Formats: sequence, C-alpha cells, structure tokens
Amino acid sequence: MTIKLRKLLSIAVFALLTPTQTLLAEAIPLDRVAAVVNEGIVMQSELTQRIAITKEQLSARKTQLPPEHILRKQVLNRLILESIQKQMASRQGIRISDGQLNGALGRIASQNGLSIEQFREALIAEGRDYKQAREQIRNELLINSVQQNFVNRRIRVTEQELNNFLNSENGKAELSAEYSLGHILIATPSQASPEIIQAAEKSAHEVYNKLESGADFSQLAVEFSNAPNALKGGDLGWRKAAELPETLGDAARKLSPAEFSKPIRSPSGFHIILMKDKRGGAVQLVEQLLVSHILLKPSEIRTSAQAKRQINQLSQRIQSGEEFTSIAKEYSDDSASGSEGGSLGWTQNGQMVPEFEQVMNNTPIGHVSAPFESRFGWHILTVLDKRTQDLGEEMQESRARAVIQKRKFNEELTNWLREIHSQAYIDIKE
Repeated sequence: MTIKLRKLLSIAVFALLTPTQTLLAEAIPLDRVAAVVNEGIVMQSELTQRIAITKEQLSARKTQLPPEHILRKQVLNRLILESIQKQMASRQGIRISDGQLNGALGRIASQNGLSIEQFREALIAEGRDYKQAREQIRNELLINSVQQNFVNRRIRVTEQELNNFLNSENGKAELSAEYSLGHILIATPSQASPEIIQAAEKSAHEVYNKLESGADFSQLAVEFSNAPNALKGGDLGWRKAAELPETLGDAARKLSPAEFSKPIRSPSGFHIILMKDKRGGAVQLVEQLLVSHILLKPSEIRTSAQAKRQINQLSQRIQSGEEFTSIAKEYSDDSASGSEGGSLGWTQNGQMVPEFEQVMNNTPIGHVSAPFESRFGWHILTVLDKRTQDLGEEMQESRARAVIQKRKFNEELTNWLREIHSQAYIDIKE
C-alpha cells in the first residue's frame, strides 16, 4: 500500500480540525529553550520541527516560501499560542480521552478508505512514528476543544439577527428542505416523433410497474436509465428542490421517504424519482427521547479512573433499588440537570456528543444504561419516554443560529487569540 502521509494527515486532519501538522520522526540531539510562555516553555527542537513541517506543507501546495526569519517568527508565534491554549485546557480540566482520540483516528482512516489498523500500517510503511501521530492528533483535538469552549461563550446571536437571516433570500435558500434522490430517465430526442415519445412513455411505465412489484430501484436505473448517473444506481445525492427542474422539484416535495413518483414528462424524456430521505424544511418530524443522566467529571482532585470507579458504585446502587433522581441530585457534576434529578428533558440526535447518543438510542424505555465515557466524563443515563414531534420551525431557528454563529466564530477566534497572547507572560530566548 503506497499512501503518502501528506494524503493521510495533511488532508484528513485538516478536514477535521485546523491546519495540519505532519510529523518528523528524526530526533534532534541538541535542545534549548526557544521561549518561556507563562508556566510553560517552547523548545528549540519543537520550533525546528514545526518549521520543517510548515515548509513541507507550503511546498505541497506550491506556495512560495516567505523569508526564513519571517517564517521562523510566524511559526514560533503559533507554538506560543498553542502553549497558552494547552495551559488553559489544563486549568479547566479539558482533556481528550483515548476513546475520543480513537474516534478521530477512525474518522481520518475512514476518509481514506482504511481501517485504523490499515492506517497505522500505512504510517509505519512511510517511516512515521504511530505513537507520535496519535499524540499530534490528540493535541489538535485539545486545542480545537479549547477554542470551541472559550470562543463560543463570547458569541451572541440576537433575535434581530436571527429574524433578518430567516427572512432573507439567502436564509430561505440555505434552510429549505433537502432531498436524497434516486433518478431514472427514459430519454427522448429534442425533435422526437410522436411514435418515439409513445415508446419512451411505454418503457417508463414498464419500469414503474417493476418498481411497484418490488424491483430494486438502483438495479433498474443501471439497466434502463439514460441519465449520466445511471451506473451509480441513479443516485442524485442531496438536492434542494430549487436545484431540480421545476416539474421534478414539485414532484419531490410531495414524496415521503421510500416513495417513488409516477413517470414525469419533461422535454428530455420521462423521469421517475425515488425519495430516499429528506432533511430540513418547515415540517420536520423528529423522534425524541425523555432522558435523565448522572455525570462525574475528572478534576484536579479526581482522576478519570476514580470517576469511573465511583460511577460504577452509583450504578450498582441504582440497580439495587435506589432512586435515580436522588442520586443525581446528590452526586451529578452537571449542575443544571443534577438539580432536576438528572433530567435533560426531551432530547434528539444531534444535541449530544456521539458517545452519549449511541447509548441513549440503545437504551430501552424504563431502563438504566451501564456506565460509559464521553469527553465530559463518566455517565449513566435512563430513558423515560419516547415521542415524535414536528420541530420544523424550531429546527430552522436552531440551524439559522448555527449558521450565524459559525460566521462569527472565525472573527471572534482572531480577537480571542490576540487577547490571550497579549495577556500572557512571554519571554523569547532566541
């Protein structure tokens, strides 16, 4: 397998987080302090290594290198900012567990069509140190977590901003429903005779009848469709109605997931579309679960292992008949839900971290989960009820807030980085 590390890390980690840093496996024998940053230091070896990495990245993008002294200053400044942020993470108890790290590695490997083991073997084959790669990715995750934690606190989306976005043409387009579609086209020439049109219509209805009888849409697309995506099983991917021809867009709006249309006439022929799935829009039926949880966070006075032991003890007490709500009020480190007996209210996918949602979705109503870990600490949860709600309007507002917040984030991140740099004690030794 000849897969370049640049493809595996420089692209994949960049998609996950922030500008990528690959790794140099060579040790640097002589070392000294390049800068003192609050209670931490930046070593000369780190600076030399990062400069080499940055040159490699710029060369890969065919970007002209700046003068050496400018590059050195910029790289040192980045390392100083990283040191400040890692110290903030330590003070706040922000950490990246092995579970979170393995999840990130799994996503990187998957983006390159590999398993984690294949990803590890590819790195080793390139002469790279897998343990160093793991720790570099952990470092990127940690810094990203710090930035999300601190910067998002500074961002406010006003009701006026929200209403302006929802009422704008750009907002309406961005929040409109999207459809995952399959497509079969029985084409007709632009100057088709009535006989050719009738024959195409007959063929389209034969395909439709096969679908009605339970035939596989993808197989029929490969066999009969004249559309460019026929060999992909007719898959159109996710499309908004406005991105489709008007007749197809109108038909898509009327379909429910797993439904297909009757043949639709257009100048190019006869179309049959399959609604695979839909998301967004004014109507959004969502399954919600009524969930309560207990959280124990690692801290300066309690390690992750100690939190795990304690959550296991609480789980055993609940299994022995003690009230979940009482234990949540007494022990949970989630002060907001703990005061309510652990109640998180009605919850749906997309609101919680993946580890929490996986356990939540697999816990039967009325049952208590086994202890599990997320980036926040150790949990146990119980699912009390289930319902289906139309959250179209609420979800549109939530998506609009997220769009506005994302737009503001990069600007506020720049301001925040400038502030923490100016407030830090920095002594450059070079």
